[in-house]
Amino acid sequence: MLETFEYINEDLPWFFAGISFIFGAIVGSFLNVCIYRIPQERSVVFPGSTCGCGQKIPFYHNIPILSWVLLRGKAACCGEPFSLRYPLIELLTASLFLWVWLVHAPLVAVVGMLFVAFLICATFIDLDHMIIPDRFSIGGMVLGVILSLLVPALHGYHGFWLEASIQAGVSAIIGALIGSGLVYWIAVLGEIVFRKPAMGEGDVKFVGFIGAFCGWQGAVFAMFGGALLGSIFLLPILLLGRLFGGNKAPEQSTDDGEEGEEEEELQFGAQVPFGPLLALAGLIYFLGFSHYVDAYFADFATFFFGQW
Repeated sequence: MLETFEYINEDLPWFFAGISFIFGAIVGSFLNVCIYRIPQERSVVFPGSTCGCGQKIPFYHNIPILSWVLLRGKAACCGEPFSLRYPLIELLTASLFLWVWLVHAPLVAVVGMLFVAFLICATFIDLDHMIIPDRFSIGGMVLGVILSLLVPALHGYHGFWLEASIQAGVSAIIGALIGSGLVYWIAVLGEIVFRKPAMGEGDVKFVGFIGAFCGWQGAVFAMFGGALLGSIFLLPILLLGRLFGGNKAPEQSTDDGEEGEEEEELQFGAQVPFGPLLALAGLIYFLGFSHYVDAYFADFATFFFGQW
């Protein structure tokens, strides 16, 4: 079976790439459900998808990406518009799954797709509610350690499986501890200096989750890379928000990404969710930038400790 897979993947590389894109779109549709329901502590399985008017959405009107296009962004049952965010999340997930498949070996890519799904869910929940649920941070951290033991190549270890598995597991644990510890002490120092909470506990645990999948280098890069991205992208938004004081109007949404209810309004002001920036930096590391970051840390260690 493995030989058949390798044969198809070698001769028809577009086949599994296409499957990864389609699979990503389907997962993205499910992530829309999770993003909407998990903060409300509702089941992500039952009941099925419903419109804001109460009608059940049939499966043929719930096809990822295509349904929104074919229905022109309106509910088939009541004609009400539904948010563009849902097909965009499906397209984003599909594109990232394809990217992961193209840059990583198959087993690592499969693990990476789970990592990406957790990042997307945590990002949009943090944007909507200023929280990162423990199932994505603590649960993701534990899952990252377990998957590192099962797929040592996630941390770049190959060879004899048991030895590589132990090394990868240790790397995942160290990444989780260094990542969460680094953010914790930055938060403590920030609170002392600014006399108010600088970062939330969710961010501390979330960087630990990133470290479990990406190692301590990925966790450190996520922390400082996220801060840099915040400086580049968010500062202009905050300044414009202070100057013009505009609030954005709420959109219509549903519990799964089709038609219906109001979303919570995202306010950029006193507090800014840091989770999305951490997720973006962790994603950049995982999708190919790790080679440069790891090489930098290796050179850094050689320069400071190679003389001893």
